Amino acid sequence: MTRVKRGYIARKRRKKILAFASGSRGAHSTLFRTANQQKIRALVSAQRDKSRRKRDLRRLWITRINAASRANGMPYNKFIQYLYKRQLLLNRKTLAQISVLDSSCFSTILKNINV
Repeated sequence: MTRVKRGYIARKRRKKILAFASGSRGAHSTLFRTANQQKIRALVSAQRDKSRRKRDLRRLWITRINAASRANGMPYNKFIQYLYKRQLLLNRKTLAQISVLDSSCFSTILKNINV
């Protein structure tokens, strides 16, 4: 059987992984095997924290809406219940931004749905 030299393909793959791990310290940025492990760990952490960030942001929005609605005399769960009953399709991110940036507009929304 003839000898197969892979040439630049394997080197290209390794260089790509080493470039990904270039910000790491010590052997994690210079040795291929440890750099590959670091890359896998980094991508796992990134995926996990991506979904965790979404969870945390939704929790923050709900907290802000709750604080603003309680300041106007209505708890969060009743506020959301009235929104669904009136079929006002405002998501929590938008409501949180309105409550922080324009509290008079938020109190107007709250008064109009409570009628």
